[in-house]
Amino acid sequence: MVKGYAIGKAAIMSAAALEVAHYRIAPEEVAGECKRLKNALITARDELKVMASTLPDDAPRELGPLLTVHSLLLDDPMLSEQSCDLILERHYNAEWALTTQGQLLVEQFSMMEDEYLRERGADIRQVIERVLRVLSGSTALLPDLDAGDSNDPLIVVARDISPADMLRLRGARFAAFLTDLGGPTSHTAIVARSMNVPAIVGLGHIRMLVRDGDVLIVDGFTGVVLVNPSEQVLQEYRDRQTLYAEERAQLALLRDAPAVTLDGIHIRLEANIELPEEALAAMQAGADGIGLFRSEFLFMGRRDLPTEEEQYEAYSSVVKAMEGRPVTIRTLDLGADKTLDGDITVATNPALGLRAIRYCLANPEIFVTQLRALLRASLHGHVRILIPMISHMHEVHATRLAIERACSELEVAGIPYARNISLGAMVEIPAIAIAIEPFVETLDFLSIGTNDLIQYTLAIDRGDSEVADLYDPMHPAVLRLIAHTINAAERAGKPVAVCGEIAGDSRVTRMLLGLGLTEFSMHPQQLLDVKKEVRQAHSNALRVKVASALNRAERIDLASLSN
Repeated sequence: MVKGYAIGKAAIMSAAALEVAHYRIAPEEVAGECKRLKNALITARDELKVMASTLPDDAPRELGPLLTVHSLLLDDPMLSEQSCDLILERHYNAEWALTTQGQLLVEQFSMMEDEYLRERGADIRQVIERVLRVLSGSTALLPDLDAGDSNDPLIVVARDISPADMLRLRGARFAAFLTDLGGPTSHTAIVARSMNVPAIVGLGHIRMLVRDGDVLIVDGFTGVVLVNPSEQVLQEYRDRQTLYAEERAQLALLRDAPAVTLDGIHIRLEANIELPEEALAAMQAGADGIGLFRSEFLFMGRRDLPTEEEQYEAYSSVVKAMEGRPVTIRTLDLGADKTLDGDITVATNPALGLRAIRYCLANPEIFVTQLRALLRASLHGHVRILIPMISHMHEVHATRLAIERACSELEVAGIPYARNISLGAMVEIPAIAIAIEPFVETLDFLSIGTNDLIQYTLAIDRGDSEVADLYDPMHPAVLRLIAHTINAAERAGKPVAVCGEIAGDSRVTRMLLGLGLTEFSMHPQQLLDVKKEVRQAHSNALRVKVASALNRAERIDLASLSN
């Protein structure tokens, strides 16, 4: 969900049906059918490239990279060549071959542990729909955004919304987005969050339950959608909209205010980003730095690896944009469920497989190339290298050896780099949280990744809707692991941050302060909400309350933590 309230009329966005005609072609038609498919792929790719190169100045900054990802997918042999193989081997018509191969790829993505990668199956569906439209000679079935009363905002209701479709929507009178598919890292959620537009994704069948022109209320706080409400309910939500707008205006005044608790404890509020251009949003929100730059986004959606120079340019652009503030860059966090050359494999249990630092140490050339780029970028400011999924001390030692190798190679080549770079680890596996002391002594800083820490501690797949209700950030066991890590770092005088989703949830800010946390990292849009809570809290009093509850192994009553 993306917070906010919206009132408007439903505009239904239709989707290209993936239920296409299935028929076999004659052997002599195989070459022509392959050519027809390849021409459609080229046309779809060219359309996206034109869109990406002609983006208007007021387009959301996320759209360019997202369009590029879709264009690269259309070039991917896993889609194009494998689909042609089905035409050649089974004599499928082009539409049948494309949807068959696409469904295989979607299923493989759906089995991935990483939430972002899992939702990239939506990208496959969207590019296939675009190619099907080219094959059929039709255009995107978007709502008529120019029809009706110009004073009525529109609420777009769709099965899913592709980046290309977002271009059409950007200039419309939209008030919110509702989709059947998607999750927190889907394109719709990403773009809506960047534009401060309410959105509720993953509703299941909303497109089948709403008609064009229905009056909708979207409550982005609770995930509730009201259809054709009474005038009394409409007025109630108009009042909520007004109050929320006033609250946001007041929050904007806090941008340059210090994040200091009532008892004088200074709190660092940093930003999580996926793409280099998001550093601007972090600066605009008043972030104290970048607490998490997910570097794997530079590697995804392409057949080739980014070169050292490409990576250096991306990292250094963020470092320069932050103007001396610290930039924490996480090394490549991909796993056994997707290799970097486009060959997809399915591990027995990807969550426990060859992923993150395990993958990097198993592929030293990829790892050292990234480390060289990071070391070079550190000349432009304060760079901190963050290693994901550490569970053993030997992984820390192996990482330091890899850094030493990268340094030696740069020295031999005469390339300058900063020599005193900080090294930290993600605390996202219970093993490191339980036995944290040697890691605290050896590393320069820690960052607690609560999303995976909760998943591994409770044995809950956070992407599985059937057990989603058991995913509990407030479980006493989870909070004890977080508290143990924070306390150990505090004793050693080492900085520790929380960069998982709960860091940006203002409802739990006081609880995290009570655990002793002094460094938060979150999406830039969440920063001011958290800062407001920080400035109204008494940190030491909260520590007493939270410690007492943890000692009794009780669930913490968040309401009891308010002053």
